[in-house]
Amino acid sequence: MPTDHREHMWFTNRRAWVDRTTIGIAVAAGWFVVVLLIGPHGDLSASASRMLAIFGAAVVLWITEAIPLSATSIFVIFAEILLISDEAIVGLPAEFEAPTYQSIFATLASPVLMLFLGGFVLADSAAKYRLDRNLAGVLLRPFGNSPRSILAGLMAITALLSMFVSNTATTAAMMAVVLPVAAGLEPTDRLRTGLILSVPVAANVGGLGTPVGSPPNAIALGRLQDQGIEVDFLKWMALAVPVALIVLVFAWFLLTRRFPASADTLDIRIGGAFDRQRSARILYVVFALTVIGWMSEPFHGVPSSIIGFGAVVILLATQVFTVDDLRGLSWHILWLVGGGIALGNGVSATGLDEWLVGLYDWGSLSTGLLMFALAAVALGLSTIISNSATANLMIPIGISLAQSAAVDLDPLLAGLLIAMSCSLAMALPVSTPPNAVAYASGEIETKEMATVGLLIGVVGIVLVVFVMPPIWDGLGIL
Repeated sequence: MPTDHREHMWFTNRRAWVDRTTIGIAVAAGWFVVVLLIGPHGDLSASASRMLAIFGAAVVLWITEAIPLSATSIFVIFAEILLISDEAIVGLPAEFEAPTYQSIFATLASPVLMLFLGGFVLADSAAKYRLDRNLAGVLLRPFGNSPRSILAGLMAITALLSMFVSNTATTAAMMAVVLPVAAGLEPTDRLRTGLILSVPVAANVGGLGTPVGSPPNAIALGRLQDQGIEVDFLKWMALAVPVALIVLVFAWFLLTRRFPASADTLDIRIGGAFDRQRSARILYVVFALTVIGWMSEPFHGVPSSIIGFGAVVILLATQVFTVDDLRGLSWHILWLVGGGIALGNGVSATGLDEWLVGLYDWGSLSTGLLMFALAAVALGLSTIISNSATANLMIPIGISLAQSAAVDLDPLLAGLLIAMSCSLAMALPVSTPPNAVAYASGEIETKEMATVGLLIGVVGIVLVVFVMPPIWDGLGIL
């Protein structure tokens, strides 16, 4: 590439970044200052008006990504301490029971974050000792060498791993396997695209299945927990796994029809010998016991967050997971989720949720239409911005709306369908980390990803809004 062309691209990218950053920060700061200056008015209390300033600024910053998403989360926590806590720089009326600043800081050590931390450590440990790829190799053997069955096997294994290992880490591991196979196919073979697309699609769908599968799940659990609605690991799986299976089957059918194979057979080899050193064996035992402990939570009563944190302690104490490994964890995701939990708590504590819900006569909508609207907005917004940011913005309001007297909607169902809709948004490379990883391979065109992702997203929200709720209710799961 000529030097002048590289410089032109650098200046163009830098100008775009400056424009987005400048505009995003300017709009967020303008909103923040103006709302604070206006103060309470009408039915909006002093505490709620301050929280509205924080909420609006967070919306702008998360949508524009003018600053890193995790930085916005930290801004939310700090702003709440300065404006609505017992240590606020300007005191609030005595009738407002201000949360302590310690309780706002404590969102960064929420049980949901400890559960996610356990999932991250297990995921990184599995990658370190190649447990994920070796398991994939074992599980893929029964699928033979038919292209359709191989595709089904890849998707099933990717989805299964994504339920217990970060879907981003799973995508990275599986892409390392799929790319050489795709490169060995004829350039005109449509299966090349189908193989590569199958990995992020399955990882996104599999992430629906467990609380540790994706950040939106954790955000929903945290908000429900703060409202006194406990959802254990197994209950979430009972609600979400059937959805994931149905969507996965539809996605497989779609990919096999849209990207038919030219060859009759396909040779794919994954994994190798399992690591037998002491550290790897400890990991195998801890991984298995942790997953069993999570899934059997209703029977032994030990919270899944404690089980996940226990795994972290054991793996660090035995040096299976070292201090150097600890530095490489996705801490920014934990801070992003923590900021979302703090935002939900602040919106609820100040009464801002009630004020926002009261802006529209939601009772004029049928329950089905309301559910579809929440799911569609979550899907659409998550398509163009981070699904974690969308979940942070929508879940607190959606659950508060469900708890209001204006509508007949179960709060658990509201949180569940918003979280699932966020994870079902996979039409663009920016929609989810697995999509970004797959797109970075250079083997997928955006239009192919958009077509497949849009169809899967639409089928998914129709399923979670109209088909599954009566089944969940009939089975007594909700």
